[in-house]
Amino acid sequence: MFKRKPRTWGRTALEVLYPRGGWTRAARYVVHRIRRLPDPAHRISRGVASGVFVCFTPFFGLHFVFATALAWAIRGNILAALLATFFGNPLTFPIIAEVSLEIGTRLLGMPHNVHLPQLVEAFSQAMGEVMRNLLAIFTADPAEWGGIGRFWDRVMFPYFIGGLAPGLATAIAAYFATTPVITAYQKRRVKRLRKRYDKRMAEATARARAALRDETRDGSQ
Repeated sequence: MFKRKPRTWGRTALEVLYPRGGWTRAARYVVHRIRRLPDPAHRISRGVASGVFVCFTPFFGLHFVFATALAWAIRGNILAALLATFFGNPLTFPIIAEVSLEIGTRLLGMPHNVHLPQLVEAFSQAMGEVMRNLLAIFTADPAEWGGIGRFWDRVMFPYFIGGLAPGLATAIAAYFATTPVITAYQKRRVKRLRKRYDKRMAEATARARAALRDETRDGSQ
């Protein structure tokens, strides 16, 4: 009766879109974890910047991999980079996608006719085509990659090009915003730990002196 009930696939998918405690609580948890990372503030901020930048790329499902690689390349904290990918969530994704696609299509001279509904549908169709082509390896069905090529030309490449500038700008802003905050937090934490340590040492010294007085008193008797 005390066993934990396993979560269903539906429940897991729902919590991806809306965490159990809400997005505010989830954001506070991520911030709390980032602040308590055992690394210099500038390395943690580099990790945060890496995770934020990756959120502007269209390589969904690989954000953890790219955030890890980028954080390693710029000597940032990898765990901070992974936590910072939380920046790309169902609340910010529509804005990121719309801005990236609009900038990308303008830079490439393409019509901006792919919005969020078309984007979701395009990704769904592309994933379906990839799965069908993978299954075709084990069957007599021919593999068709033409749709993937069109998907790259019309969606992925414009999204990628358009996400570079806003991603870089947001990552730089995240770096300069988090560095002083983490630095101040770490200084307060060190001061608090030192105060707690000094208190324990003072108590230990007081106990040692009291024990020494008791021994001296017993010896004199």
